[in-house]
Amino acid sequence: MKKKIIYACSALLAILSFGVGRGQAQENPDSIVSVALEAQPESSFLMADSIVNVAFSSQAQKDILGAVSSVNVKALLEKSYQTYSLDGISGLVGGYTWNIWGQSSPLILVDGIPRSASDLHATEVESVTVLKGASSVVLYGSKAANGAILITTKRGKEQPLTIKARVNTGIYVPKSYPKYLGAADYMTLYNEASDNDGVARIYDDATIYNTAEGVNPYKYPDISYLSSKYLKEFYNKTDATVEIFGGDSKTKYYTNFGMSYNDDIVNYGEQSKNHDLNFRVRGNVDMQLTDWLSAKTDAAVIFNNSYIGRGDFWGSSATMRPNWYTQFVPITMIDANNTDLQSIIENSNHIIGGEYLLGGNNAVQTNAFSDMLEAGYVRYKTRVFQFKVNANADLSGITKGLSFKNVFGIDYNNYYSEAFKVGYATYQPTWSTMNGEDIIIGLTKYGDDTNSTNEYIGDSSYKQTISFFSQLNYLRTFASVHNVSGNLIAWGFQSSNSVDEGHDGSDYHRQSNANIGIQATYNYAHKYYLDFSGAIIHSAKLPKNNRNAFSPTVSLGWRISDENFMKNASFVDNLKFNGSYAIINQDINIDNYYMYRGYYDDSAWYQWRDNAMGGWSVVSVRGSNPDLDFVTREEYRFGLEGALFNNKVAFDVNYFNVKTDGLLTQGANTIYPSYYSRSDYSYLPYINFNQDERNGLDFSVSHNNKLGDFEYNIGFTGMIYNSEAKVRDEVYQDDYQYRAGKPIDASFGYVAEGFFVDDEDIASHATQTFGDVYPGDLKYKDMNNDDIIDSRDQVQLGKSGSSASPLTYGINLTLKYKNWTLFAMGQGQSGAIGYKSSPYYWVYGNRKYSEEVLGRWTSETAATATYPRLTTTSNTNNFRNSTFWRYKNDRFDLTKVQLSYNFPETMFSSRSLISELGIYVNGQNLLTISKEREMMEMNVGNAPQYRFYNIGIKAAF
Repeated sequence: MKKKIIYACSALLAILSFGVGRGQAQENPDSIVSVALEAQPESSFLMADSIVNVAFSSQAQKDILGAVSSVNVKALLEKSYQTYSLDGISGLVGGYTWNIWGQSSPLILVDGIPRSASDLHATEVESVTVLKGASSVVLYGSKAANGAILITTKRGKEQPLTIKARVNTGIYVPKSYPKYLGAADYMTLYNEASDNDGVARIYDDATIYNTAEGVNPYKYPDISYLSSKYLKEFYNKTDATVEIFGGDSKTKYYTNFGMSYNDDIVNYGEQSKNHDLNFRVRGNVDMQLTDWLSAKTDAAVIFNNSYIGRGDFWGSSATMRPNWYTQFVPITMIDANNTDLQSIIENSNHIIGGEYLLGGNNAVQTNAFSDMLEAGYVRYKTRVFQFKVNANADLSGITKGLSFKNVFGIDYNNYYSEAFKVGYATYQPTWSTMNGEDIIIGLTKYGDDTNSTNEYIGDSSYKQTISFFSQLNYLRTFASVHNVSGNLIAWGFQSSNSVDEGHDGSDYHRQSNANIGIQATYNYAHKYYLDFSGAIIHSAKLPKNNRNAFSPTVSLGWRISDENFMKNASFVDNLKFNGSYAIINQDINIDNYYMYRGYYDDSAWYQWRDNAMGGWSVVSVRGSNPDLDFVTREEYRFGLEGALFNNKVAFDVNYFNVKTDGLLTQGANTIYPSYYSRSDYSYLPYINFNQDERNGLDFSVSHNNKLGDFEYNIGFTGMIYNSEAKVRDEVYQDDYQYRAGKPIDASFGYVAEGFFVDDEDIASHATQTFGDVYPGDLKYKDMNNDDIIDSRDQVQLGKSGSSASPLTYGINLTLKYKNWTLFAMGQGQSGAIGYKSSPYYWVYGNRKYSEEVLGRWTSETAATATYPRLTTTSNTNNFRNSTFWRYKNDRFDLTKVQLSYNFPETMFSSRSLISELGIYVNGQNLLTISKEREMMEMNVGNAPQYRFYNIGIKAAF
């Protein structure tokens, strides 16, 4: 019912806007357009002392109360070119680490519409505002409970037709690749592992010797994936953008055309053709229809095409042992007198280069290399269409300061793949020696050659999002000092998703959100501030009696610098204290619909008493909870912002404490008796029980100055972050294992005490229950002194930093001399831990051997070993999280450096075609400073990390 009321309010507000007589145009902030900056140093890109987009409106930066940071992306691009709309924002805004204050998945809005940031190119963006505090996001309701990011796109200006163009081209250079051992070393060490396990060796000395000497690589294969045979030294990306904008007092327009193209680092088979092609158009028109009515319309079209050859090259590079199979079977070495073998050659559809059959064996019947050569390709295609229209009405005919806005948007996102696939046979050769030469006397075939001449549609998905908001706004100043504003907002959106993963039907789901926002603000002479904001929330995820709630927030502000007792502090230009208290009811931590409902199924099998027969039975899978309620975010926050020394120093600091209460659990440990849940049934319902708390300090400090022709700006931002799991449904035998009272991201594991030296050492130590233990295996500390090492001996080893590290920070520097500009930015983190647990480090069984195993334990290296003994088994004892594999995740990354030169304006006369011209070179992800740099810069089983070097040129016409 409440949802219908919300929609009805929106319709009523729309009708009111068109039933009013004409009145004088009223100056009213616009929630979409980012207003031009006031005078700022040219090196600055933060939206200080300017108009900033906030929820459903714009405000002067000096009047903002609730933990809001904004970046002028347009200015940033002049000295730091980028393509992704949110690139670099985490290094410029304190408290934002892709999460906000440690809370994941903030709501992203593009010009007030829920959209993906990846659909935007940075050249289309005017500004990005990060709303961190609950009071700044409450008008968006439940979906913004973890914060919000407002992306505002560029719009036309009242000026003559202007054309701006950019062209960039650059190269991606791999930072590093994993280092794996060759086949001979692998076989030697695998034999050692066999000796350690007391099993027979499988590789003889002759095989190892011939492999090491490179004798007949088809018989003794040694495949090195990460070599120049399959990879380029770098790959290229090129992009171009054209902007056209201008207008007059009646109509303003803006259009952005762009395209980008990149190939790939892989240079083998069909994957040598891998590429991505993007084409995009975004435009808008602002129209002043009458002196009291204006309208705006926006549209965007995006085409993404990707071509990828088949074959999991990167996954195979981390798993395929170098000697596992023969990549190719040479035709010239097949017995020419064997008619059966020659018939195989004649009938094969896949003769590689006229010289080879595809190799394989029983364990590797298909492989990445053969896929890349013969299996085909997939074309991925995405089509995005976005449309928005809004009307703005000045209702001063009713009362001065009243206005109305109505916005409607509809987005379509369509994805599908076109695929071509061919089956192929692989062959395992049987070798013999005749007259001193190797010859193939037999072929074992796996799979079959197939023919195909047609592409087919693979998976596909379709998404439609309809959004709206209607806003009645009152903004007025009385007696020059009493500034009053009010907002009544109806906002909602609905997304429909359809996913088809083949030809077996599709999965359809619809997500809806609707709420009413209420806001009343007052400030006296921009010195004393009061803000009350709230939202009426509706959620279909909850039982009918609990689907509506009200979320209130209160904020206060005090500009201390305007007080008489501060008049003598002439170095203080601005000093404002602000604070807020908020409760937001939200459902984003309720994963699915109908979680309040119990249900049954017939999946339980019961054996009859005589054990001769049985039958299927209907059992409860989940219990019902008609009282399931919203999860709440309760927050109090205090902030201090200021500017000193003629605005040469600026700072903004916020202390926040966020309590998330009512997180869902099923109460299996402490709420309900054990018989509520067994292996074959459960009556446990979902309940609101768990509780988390996050607190910390986010900060930003900047200093700018100008000395003649030289200008500089340096900024430092960051966050000190802490969290605690306040309440958990848990039972442990040992107090130190309770998660409640510890950080939310507490990481548990074992305390390693080194390697077992010998059998006597094993016998005298507490019994480890993770399989058989031998000398050279890891020894763990008995934390509870029960003489057994098991799960009860896990303790907190640190914080994982899964949401945010205890300390995150960013540094940016701008140096400007005449027409030259140097910009650099870096980001760092400290206080979190990780584990070296990828297959590169956890090597056991038949896994590929990396260089890490060279430090393995043997009886000879017991005193210096850096790695456990080798084993052919899974060895669950050694490969589990412990202090042995733990590392500190502290790092600093030099993320961007750009040197720019803008040609003097005196070069271009009023008759010149070109009015502005600039060139620049930049690099991204250039340097990592960390004790664990080599590991941090290395990807395992995926494409490598890259450094990017770019050159660009820009011009205005």
